[in-house]
Amino acid sequence: MRKSMADMGNLWEDLRRQARQLENEIDLKLVSFSKLGTNYSSQRDYDSNDTAPLLNKASSEHMFDTMAMEISQLLAKLTEVNDRMVEYTQTISVSSPSATLMHTLQRHRDILQDYSHEFQKTSANISQMREREDLLGSVRRDISAYKNSSGLNRRSDLYLKENEHIRNSERLVDEQISIAIATKENLQSQSRFLTSITQKVNTLANRFPVINSLVQRINLRKRRDSIILALVIAVCIILLILYAFH
Repeated sequence: MRKSMADMGNLWEDLRRQARQLENEIDLKLVSFSKLGTNYSSQRDYDSNDTAPLLNKASSEHMFDTMAMEISQLLAKLTEVNDRMVEYTQTISVSSPSATLMHTLQRHRDILQDYSHEFQKTSANISQMREREDLLGSVRRDISAYKNSSGLNRRSDLYLKENEHIRNSERLVDEQISIAIATKENLQSQSRFLTSITQKVNTLANRFPVINSLVQRINLRKRRDSIILALVIAVCIILLILYAFH
């Protein structure tokens, strides 16, 4: 039993030693990481004049990614050690762990939380600076390309855009003509159908005078509707052609 208690005590001391070692390493890394963020900000302000070499910027970004990965790995190891310390306190819960033991565990957990928060905050700040720099760099490149482009290239772009606009207009006119032709065929089909009906009605009208008078009224109204419909279709086609060639 004494040997078991001694082993448990050695395990706790070993876990505390690992936690302190990881905490010291993370603390040093976070200080360097914070300085790197400050240097990156200064380098970004210097790069705004487009005079700094791209190698320095690429080196800073590579160092940032490498250091961020190292700190993440150290935080993961420290989290694992803290979890093992929690398991240790639960294992000896039967004997009611002392307040000193629980205080030590809570202190290590608070340190881990502070380090994680500081790392996330610094990473977020540097990431925002990098995104802002990428956006500003893209805008500067676009402005530079626009200034360096010759007047001939700009006129060529305008001609290409105008040519594309004309092709789109022609395609639109072709589509409207196809719709008009399909409408015409549909009206002709309906006209033939109505003609057949009219012939049958006329046959009946010849036999009954009252029906004949009614058929004449129907024919007059049909002619009027046909004229109105033809005028509407003609006006629509003319408007479409004028819009396409405007």
